[in-house]
Amino acid sequence: MTIYKYLKDHWLLLIGWLFFIGVTCFILWLSPDMVVNLSVIGYLVLLQGLFLLLFLVIDYSLKKRWWHSLDSSEHPPSLQHYLGEASKEEEKLAQNYINGLLVEHQQVMQQAINNQQDQKDYIDSWVHEIKVPLAAVNLILQSIEDDIPEQKYYLVENELSKIDEYVEQVLYYARLDSFSRDYLIQEYSLKDIVQSVIRTQGNYFIQKNLHFSIEGNDQMVLTDAKWVAFIFKQLVSNAIKYTPAGGEITVTFSRTKEGAWLFLKDTGIGIPKEDQHRIFDKGFTGENGRTSEQHSTGLGLYLAKSLADKLGHQLMMESVEGEGTTMKLLFPFLSYFNERR
Repeated sequence: MTIYKYLKDHWLLLIGWLFFIGVTCFILWLSPDMVVNLSVIGYLVLLQGLFLLLFLVIDYSLKKRWWHSLDSSEHPPSLQHYLGEASKEEEKLAQNYINGLLVEHQQVMQQAINNQQDQKDYIDSWVHEIKVPLAAVNLILQSIEDDIPEQKYYLVENELSKIDEYVEQVLYYARLDSFSRDYLIQEYSLKDIVQSVIRTQGNYFIQKNLHFSIEGNDQMVLTDAKWVAFIFKQLVSNAIKYTPAGGEITVTFSRTKEGAWLFLKDTGIGIPKEDQHRIFDKGFTGENGRTSEQHSTGLGLYLAKSLADKLGHQLMMESVEGEGTTMKLLFPFLSYFNERR
């Protein structure tokens, strides 16, 4: 605390001192038996002023250490930083109260962290457990493929694939906070990652008679293949979902001074201009998600954007309503990697 702020907080004391000086001088002036000249009054005011100044200096010095312990510029606020250095009872009262709040807050935070970890462990376990019956149902479906109409077979297969995708979304959503413990950065071929994802979506391309093509030269990027495959799968799933039958979906690879690019362009219904700045928000489905026959959770693009940011990649979008959407994924170059190449 500065001296100015200290004096500002003690304005009542200063006014009281001036009032006391005024009353003293007034009483001396009213006394008929005393002859008081201005020099005596001046000495009196000076003496009382020195005593007041001495009091303020001592009080300021004693409190300065306490204020220093509270100064956020010297000690950035932290829930682990307990207050100390209190010398007066008033300061000790405030110190004990604040420290008590910190202890209670830490206990609540630790309990919340434990609960969150328990919930995450349960979700991880549930995801792995649910995959067992899903795999069993897929095997049963394949065993009776010749016994049911082809249309119904593909319908059930598609619904099972959707369930599997939603389960995968839950798993990746639960792992967002622990991302750093579950990734491995290596050099991968973008084309290999794209083709592996497209193979899992083959049925949807066939059923909607969508034309798929890859353009440009393959790019080698530093990333985590599993996480990027999940990101690309969310983008492809959206492109398939909102592209009419007979449409086109094109993947293009390119390289600029910023890095390697992956473009995913579709000839779908596009995204309304008023929705474009919110498509990466969690739970946002937009006008298309609400009015179309497609059921949107609003998590796919949110997860894709969040994971891309964590990997150091940049996910962007361009769209014209009624013409289509282009999703852009940039893999920035690493300076030390470029020097080695």
